[in-house]
Amino acid sequence: MKGKSMYRYIGNKAKLIDVLIDEIRSIIGTTGKVADLMCGTATVSSGLKSEGYEVVAADVMTYAYYHAMVKLLINNPPGYGKLLEKEIKINESAGDDGYQKVISYLNSLQPKKGYFFREFSPGGVPFNGTPSRKYFTSENAMKIDAIRETLYEWVNDELLSEIEIALLKHDLILSVNPIANISGTYGHFHSKFVGKSLNQFKLKAHFEYDLFSEFQSINHTVLKGYAEDLAKDIEVDLCYIDPPYMKRQYAANYHILETLARGDEPEAVGLSGLRPWRDQYSDFCSKVRIRDSFKKILTNVNTKNFLISYSEDGLLSLEQLVSFLEDFGEVHVKEVKYKRFRSNNSPLGQEINEYLIWVKK
Repeated sequence: MKGKSMYRYIGNKAKLIDVLIDEIRSIIGTTGKVADLMCGTATVSSGLKSEGYEVVAADVMTYAYYHAMVKLLINNPPGYGKLLEKEIKINESAGDDGYQKVISYLNSLQPKKGYFFREFSPGGVPFNGTPSRKYFTSENAMKIDAIRETLYEWVNDELLSEIEIALLKHDLILSVNPIANISGTYGHFHSKFVGKSLNQFKLKAHFEYDLFSEFQSINHTVLKGYAEDLAKDIEVDLCYIDPPYMKRQYAANYHILETLARGDEPEAVGLSGLRPWRDQYSDFCSKVRIRDSFKKILTNVNTKNFLISYSEDGLLSLEQLVSFLEDFGEVHVKEVKYKRFRSNNSPLGQEINEYLIWVKK
């Protein structure tokens, strides 16, 4: 099985999914319940689902929560019945079903000069008085605004179920990301528009029908919150932990995706226009707090097996981490080489050592 990455994401395990599944299979067998506590783009969760495992996926980021809902909980696209009943004009849009009609309707909306135009395009004037930003062309930003504001209205009017919201937000994020004028993350933007950022934005339907999905989407759970807080309510055969390795905060590096997922209009701070992100700060990015975060999970999750992904670039060395983990059980380490995530012009080497650490209680 080959993992599929939806977009460039720090720590994404698309290229390691086969190794991970093999390791999990060797620990608990071919069936069982597995937690993916920091699921990100849900690559591992989706892989586990495909292999027949029951999955508990969780993440503190809203966009990750929606990705996991789509990948784990949806067998067929929802019908958007309540929305189509209320908004009659959507029924006139092209499409074989309600989902396709909604996508077509959203693409037909007139561009609008809203929050994204103001804060993230060269035609806008940021509220904080900084120079205009170039995350998106002005034309694309206006199209994004038209769609995101319409989604906000539908959500506010309670015309969408949680699953219907998740799928449209999932689609919006995956459609926006390819035309973003960035090097891989949203920490900053290019000074000039390059490559695909000049392409015209179009909302695309990203739901992929799987013939076996109906049989695989049984008893999966998707949670939103800090892994440390959710741990006490999770009982599984194995808990997979893929924490941030370095000081880079996901909440800052993917702030625009989080804003799309939440549908809000936060203060855009500084030259890069970051949203205030301290409410999603990860203690795994702190050399001082990382051990306490691991301890809360290792102590509170009801399981006999933990499988931890960690990197040679991590805040803790392998020796430091193993020494710490030995207080919680028997520790086994497997080393895997794979291609490093790099933003453009990074001085770091192409290969990196990834460690799969099994803690057996």
